[in-house]
Amino acid sequence: MNKRALALVMPILTAGVALMLAGCATRTAVSPTGVNDPFEPANRAVFWVNDLGDRYLLRPVASGYERGLPPQLRKGVRNIFSNMLYPVTVANAFLQGKFRQCGRDGARFVLNSTVGLAGIFDPATRIGLVENDEDFDQTLAVWGTGEGPYLVIPIFGPRILRHLAGDVVDAPLTPFVSVTSGELDLRLAAWVVNQVDRRSRLLDLDQQVFESYDPYIFVRDAYLQRRRYLALDGNVPEDESYLDEAELDDAELDDAEGVEPEAGPE
Repeated sequence: MNKRALALVMPILTAGVALMLAGCATRTAVSPTGVNDPFEPANRAVFWVNDLGDRYLLRPVASGYERGLPPQLRKGVRNIFSNMLYPVTVANAFLQGKFRQCGRDGARFVLNSTVGLAGIFDPATRIGLVENDEDFDQTLAVWGTGEGPYLVIPIFGPRILRHLAGDVVDAPLTPFVSVTSGELDLRLAAWVVNQVDRRSRLLDLDQQVFESYDPYIFVRDAYLQRRRYLALDGNVPEDESYLDEAELDDAELDDAEGVEPEAGPE
């Protein structure tokens, strides 16, 4: 099997194993509004290791990025990465049977990639083609797959097992993973810049994490709320307490293909 074929097959095989584990986990999973954290001691250990990397590396770089670049330039960078990642949303809207949305999302991607100069500008929003957020984790939720246990992954932060499997399937559609060889340094540099930009948007949340009774639980609960909000397309139970859409968008505690704001007390 050549390298290109292997690169195509491995995400499917890896996701398949993760999905089987998630399927097994749903037999003992808690309710959709509960917490399934059977590996909490190990998760807490990884959480604090991630926090050290965030505290002494990513957070200072993100702070310098925010201070050094004017807002309009940061917005342009953000728009570029949002557009580069948008094929994930287009593909998963189709897989979820949201065909009208898929068409609009496809039109948004084409318009911003051309008229918007590779996504630097966002003319699509001005004409009503709003940005949506879909991924394979949400697709699996639509297909009836359970969340699986909550995990904290080194560097990448919080994940439910279903989300982890979704990341693997979505990866070939991102600019950071390619089924062809070459340009590894360029893709890695783009990934790093994207993580720094994402972390800069979370700086305002640091104080909330620091002041929380238990930063681990704060981040875990915010992450789970965000993922469930997305999986339900915002149609959350009325008797449940969820962060509203604006708060969730600002937090972005799950989206990451990068280090999460896993901060602990100073």
